[in-house]
Amino acid sequence: MTSENHTTVKVDTSMVMSPTGSATQGSPVSPSTSKPMPELPDELVQAGWSKCWSKRENRPYWFNRFTNQSLWEMPVLGQHDVISDPLGLNAAPAEGTGDAGVGNGQRKRRLSEETAQGGPNSFKRSKIEVGIPVTPTTPIVPISPITPGAKPWNSTTGTEDKPGQHSMPAPAPYRPSVIYWDLDVQTNAVIRERPPANHLPPHPEMELQRAQLTTKLRQHYHELCYQREGIEPPRESFNRWLLERKVLDKGPDPLLPSECDPIISPSMFREVMNDIPIRLSRIKYKEEARKLLFKYAEAAKKMIDSRNATPDSRKVVKWNAEDTMNWLRRDHSASKEDYMERLEHLRKQCGPHVAAVAKDSVEGICTKIYHISAEYVRRIHQAHQTLLKDCNVSDPEAADVQDRLVYCYPIRLALPSPAQPRVELHFENDIACLRYKGEMVKVNRSYFTKLELLYRYSSIDDPRFEKFLSRVWCLIKRYLVMFGAGVNEGTGLQGALPVPVFEALNKQFGVTFECFASPLNSYFKQFCSAFPDTDGFFGSRGPFLNFSPASGSFEANPPFSEELMDAMVTHFEKLLEKSSEPLSFIIFVPEWRDPLTPALHRMETSAFRRHQMSVPAFEHEYRSGSQHICKKEEMYYKAVHGTVVIFLQNAAGFAKWEPTPERIQELLAAYQVSRRALGSPGPSSAPTTLSPASAGGSGDKDSIAAKTAPERSASLDTSPARQDNSSSSNPVEKTTPPSETASV
Repeated sequence: MTSENHTTVKVDTSMVMSPTGSATQGSPVSPSTSKPMPELPDELVQAGWSKCWSKRENRPYWFNRFTNQSLWEMPVLGQHDVISDPLGLNAAPAEGTGDAGVGNGQRKRRLSEETAQGGPNSFKRSKIEVGIPVTPTTPIVPISPITPGAKPWNSTTGTEDKPGQHSMPAPAPYRPSVIYWDLDVQTNAVIRERPPANHLPPHPEMELQRAQLTTKLRQHYHELCYQREGIEPPRESFNRWLLERKVLDKGPDPLLPSECDPIISPSMFREVMNDIPIRLSRIKYKEEARKLLFKYAEAAKKMIDSRNATPDSRKVVKWNAEDTMNWLRRDHSASKEDYMERLEHLRKQCGPHVAAVAKDSVEGICTKIYHISAEYVRRIHQAHQTLLKDCNVSDPEAADVQDRLVYCYPIRLALPSPAQPRVELHFENDIACLRYKGEMVKVNRSYFTKLELLYRYSSIDDPRFEKFLSRVWCLIKRYLVMFGAGVNEGTGLQGALPVPVFEALNKQFGVTFECFASPLNSYFKQFCSAFPDTDGFFGSRGPFLNFSPASGSFEANPPFSEELMDAMVTHFEKLLEKSSEPLSFIIFVPEWRDPLTPALHRMETSAFRRHQMSVPAFEHEYRSGSQHICKKEEMYYKAVHGTVVIFLQNAAGFAKWEPTPERIQELLAAYQVSRRALGSPGPSSAPTTLSPASAGGSGDKDSIAAKTAPERSASLDTSPARQDNSSSSNPVEKTTPPSETASV
């Protein structure tokens, strides 16, 4: 029987949470049929039986989604499980006779009547969390309203089973072979109860428009850099511009900035200036160094001649450029080191004068991009408001929020979601493909299963999964747009720690929460992420800079943006000063010391620093930022930087999760395990291509962070270097003296 010949009439009912937190069975929703259908007992529903309709035979049949068994008569209670009891030794006796080999009076459907099996794309219903009992000293777990009598989502079609709708029985649940997350870890993060957020609910139509305008903005940036300065835009600089702007932005759009002060981005200005007059790439051979030196001298002379420079600047640059060219013509026996030394000398002599004449032009690029972005935000916001108005979505009444401590819960939106358009789903081997208006997004099947589980845990307004596919499409599309279209571009924004490291953090230091993650790369089901509107339905607590926990143990692996990391440290110190409850942050940042970044300097000198250690470069791994779509063998890659691990804790947090030598050794051992035991998901020798980086400029670390490997700018970069420049490969550890910790 094909999928066109039957329709599911009834499926298992949902487990719902009552207002008191007890688990009860929701009332089944009966379809409107010409003939009344008998209800299935709860025991059969829990055993996987559902009632379907055969369109060809015009009569009902019963199907077990766990065993793929089909029967014309309703199954009998006590029928044996063909998996755990294949011979039926423990089955209850039943009256009647049937076909040979089928006990309990059941008549098995004929082979010609068996339903053709579709791809294994359904998921086993996950267990529902039960609220923690409330005691006078226990934070309250908010109970979210769930609609009773809801039908489960059919993962095969992505919709609720309805009478008259063609669908096929759900096959056995898909079980990923390798798991990179643990969604059973409960949170210890406690916050003040907060009202729903005022973000506009996501919609595929608006996400498609945002994607088109963001791509157009990237093109404008590319054209401005080429037309005004004759250079390609620095790799990943647009992505880091988005990160840096959102630290300051107060506009309504979750992705594009529109209300920032100052208008000129320090990040974009620094990176573009660093590539003027030409981009300085990594050099391997002598001829490359010679050619690069000649190009730099020629470009500097051409720029100073074509710009409005002072006579002194023009004289200095032209003299140094001509002197370098004469040296190149007469000296053909120089080594690579000679060429690089000459290049560094030329940059020091000409760089300030070249930067002075290019300053106004680069500021114009930054200003132009910002104003175009603000105009695009205005268009998107206006179109979104019109869409909500057409769908009769109005502002709800203000939510009644009590001043109480609760365990952290996913961010909620104040506005209800409008009706969602149809999003098509199909599977290509182990890839789930979702299409809306010809725009397709893809995700590995195991990560699609993860999103389904997170949605069950976190979404409260869609118990029938009617909006699940459209929300997954919006989520993946948002991150694709943020990453960019280049090869491996943006993957550094989503890199993650290896699984053994997360396990050690949870076991040794009670970590249950990620400060910088996404539904795609998170290890725990509680995390903060960049986009509250799309990610909240999948467990996000919103952006971390807007998240204020009173207690808990947290892991922080921020994107490699200097401005974002600096804002992160400011937020950490405010939280630690304010709270008297146990509060701990374990931060993983790249060891950038030439020059030293403000964030790293502030953490190393912080009064809350309890311990510090370094993990050498190329001796530890990260999970790829494209882990939700990459191949298994590309899952891990070696870090090209050393990573500094810093423990910031208040007094209560230090007493509860003290970084003792034993615990630190367990954490370091987890890095070793990640290199040995996790060779199956992906070898550590994933290619790390060093892209051009400026030789010695102040923006080098920004360029290298996202260019040197498919690394998450928010990911763990580890720094092998100590401040004493020791050559030992052992991780460096620094612990706060007892007297210092006692005084905090």
